[in-house]
Amino acid sequence: MTSHQSDYGLDDVALVSRTAGYRGFFSIDTIRLRHKLFAGGWSREFERELFMRGHAAGVLLYDPDLDKVVLVEQFRIGAIEDAQRDGRSPWLLEIVAGVIDAGETAEALARREAQEEAGCVISALVPITEYYSSPGGSDEVISLFCGRVDASNAGGIHGVEEENEDIRVVVLSSDEAWQAMLDGRMNNAMAIIAMQWLVINRQGLRQRWMQTGQAGNRDE
Repeated sequence: MTSHQSDYGLDDVALVSRTAGYRGFFSIDTIRLRHKLFAGGWSREFERELFMRGHAAGVLLYDPDLDKVVLVEQFRIGAIEDAQRDGRSPWLLEIVAGVIDAGETAEALARREAQEEAGCVISALVPITEYYSSPGGSDEVISLFCGRVDASNAGGIHGVEEENEDIRVVVLSSDEAWQAMLDGRMNNAMAIIAMQWLVINRQGLRQRWMQTGQAGNRDE
């Protein structure tokens, strides 16, 4: 089996200019550049807008003892146009996630957001993958994890009031969560990728975590 690695790097990009565009809750820069072409030579100078989202992380909270996942439901402005067009709900079923603060690691963010958004303590953390969410126009990189928690008492409404968060915890069996994805009720990339990973790795993950005897926030 062979793997592909690009022959091109940053030296093959000529950044002509970069100017600050919009500055608000998010930021956008306008960049003019040229880059090398596969057929040889260089492209013409062209312009792209870069949505600067930064580095974020998400964590699928999973209880191997109960074989349940802890998800969150919250309003998302990105879904408002579809809601206006066809009546679907702009409250989405998601995994816990957040933007990484300066000086914070992705792992620390996953643990912090698990408590802020779901009231859960992570006792073990497994990396799933790291990926660009929309590289055609955004610099956002997602670090994705699966975290072991105790789902037996999970529930309620959570979130940071100063950030206008209003988050409801939803606990589903792994099979129910998978069906929610298949039915389109779980319709965001981060949650879909995490659930697909869990389905592939669930048996081995349960065996490993249950053998270690690590509990989530369950009283010993």
